[in-house]
Amino acid sequence: MLSSDFANLAAEAERMVRLGADWLHMDIMDGHFVPNLTIGAPVIQSLRKHTKAYLDCHLMVTNPSDYVEPLGKAGASGFTFHIEVARDNWQELIQSIKAKGMRPGVSLRPGTPVEEIFPLVEAENPVELVLVMTVEPGFGGQKFMPEMMDKVRALRKKYPSLDIEVDGGLGPSTIDVAASAGANCIVAGSSIFGAADPGEVILALRKSVEGSQNKI
Repeated sequence: MLSSDFANLAAEAERMVRLGADWLHMDIMDGHFVPNLTIGAPVIQSLRKHTKAYLDCHLMVTNPSDYVEPLGKAGASGFTFHIEVARDNWQELIQSIKAKGMRPGVSLRPGTPVEEIFPLVEAENPVELVLVMTVEPGFGGQKFMPEMMDKVRALRKKYPSLDIEVDGGLGPSTIDVAASAGANCIVAGSSIFGAADPGEVILALRKSVEGSQNKI
């Protein structure tokens, strides 16, 4: 939703769901972990009044634990934090996310080795989604980094049933490489909102993912 018209967020959310989106991906940035500053719990709370959709919140923030209670109250569905800021407290963080009724996920920047998140997937109280960034987090409209698909392939091979999300530069020209690597949750912004027919793009992304999953 970072590429949507923020002045008409409720209408944009309704339009995306109507066109076939399963989740609404909400980029929450604090101006510290990444340079950009976007939305927080008050916007999620306002949007929740207008949609029953799954609000997939990606926390690009330095102190994710500060956001758990406000986002839980606001009605967030998923809470994905960055491993780079949670290396020392991820067990407690996962526990608190689940306690607030949200689904925990972990994300990693392009420069972070994928092995860093293996313990979080294998923990007694694990994350339920891994988000692989295919661009540097912080801004929309960046170029897809195909070398990040090695991380997706490694995750899919090691964890066949894991939800693996990819975010950054995804659209009709890059979806096949992401889907064939094993990604099953696709985040797309500018390629959808900038398209003449956003519904067609959503359908194309879905077909690629479903086609790749059928081959596994």
